[in-house]
Amino acid sequence: FSAEPIDNEIFSRIAGRSYKADCSVPLKELRYLKILHKNAKGEIRLGELIVNNAIASDVLAVFKTLFQIGYPIEKMLLIDDFAADDTASMTANNTSAFNFRMIAGSKKLSNHSLGLAIDVNPLYNPYVKQTENTLLVSPPAARPWVDRNRTNPYLITQESVVYKIFSQYGFKWGGDWTSLKDWQHFEKNPAPKR
Repeated sequence: FSAEPIDNEIFSRIAGRSYKADCSVPLKELRYLKILHKNAKGEIRLGELIVNNAIASDVLAVFKTLFQIGYPIEKMLLIDDFAADDTASMTANNTSAFNFRMIAGSKKLSNHSLGLAIDVNPLYNPYVKQTENTLLVSPPAARPWVDRNRTNPYLITQESVVYKIFSQYGFKWGGDWTSLKDWQHFEKNPAPKR
């Protein structure tokens, strides 16, 4: 479990992908994390995330606790391994964080753009929004998991340990939102530096 500044090797992987040409976040504000995690078979994997330095210590503490208790995470690869394509990453059930982009359907920067949000096991914890005539599910392959009564080891609910641990560290959960549900999404907006 470690956090490092973004070096040239990591930058070469994210430049033009998650770190787009118009990215307004200075590299010095981001940290590259190495994180051990277990999949549903209990196999240990080394994952990687990029987050804002302001939350890096908390993110490491959360995932260290999840590792110790055996909460499964299927994949944890930089979204750049999926060409910074959210849908491809989510469909692969990849846990990811930093990606400089707008909130879907808006012109407002996502908290992922600032490295302040993490999507955990997104295939089984989709983004869901009811519009007038349509139920929008992202990723589309996650439609069966809109039914939160189904069970699987990756499911996140208010009763799940992953929700409780993120909450202890001050993260807000997209599953608590009322206008839509984003069951994969945890975000934290730290106090601004003075």
